[in-house]
Amino acid sequence: MKRLITTHSLAWIVAIAGSFAALPAWAVDLKIGVVDYGKLMEASPQAKTVVDAIRTEFTPRQRDLQNEQQSLKAKEDKLQKDGATMTEDQRQRTEKELRDSYRDLSRKQQEVQDDFNARRNEEMSRLQKTLIEEVRVYAKAQNFDLVIADGVIYSTSSLDITPAILAALQSHAPAAKTSAPAPAAPKPQGK
Repeated sequence: MKRLITTHSLAWIVAIAGSFAALPAWAVDLKIGVVDYGKLMEASPQAKTVVDAIRTEFTPRQRDLQNEQQSLKAKEDKLQKDGATMTEDQRQRTEKELRDSYRDLSRKQQEVQDDFNARRNEEMSRLQKTLIEEVRVYAKAQNFDLVIADGVIYSTSSLDITPAILAALQSHAPAAKTSAPAPAAPKPQGK
């Protein structure tokens, strides 16, 4: 009986080994890589260039809105201070002007926020296309059969090709100066 089990087990081992030998060569020698796409979006010089360009584009508008808000605050403080000495008509007219001005400021802040979001989405879409193309070029040059980005639950560091892609992106980037941290989206400021 013992010999039968051993012979039976040996038969299974031979059958399993034979099935692996029958697999096509591509199924055995796949070269797979994993890319941390979020890291590429954060750390690539192209991403930093996009962030700097958007910051440069929107800083003057943000500064204008802040100046306008400070001016309105000063007018509001003046009304608080001088309200007791104003006539009822003057005070109501000044309050109405302040309300209208705050409403206008709020509308302008919303417009800047909308423009900022649209511009950021436009630039991020372009950046995404650039990053995807760089991954494709790298994968083809390094003979990868499969590169996976999102949806990976686990992978060993030997499969992670993100650092190599970042190096390739850096080699293709124009000489860029180091930038400050990415700006937060401008937030509407209320009364």
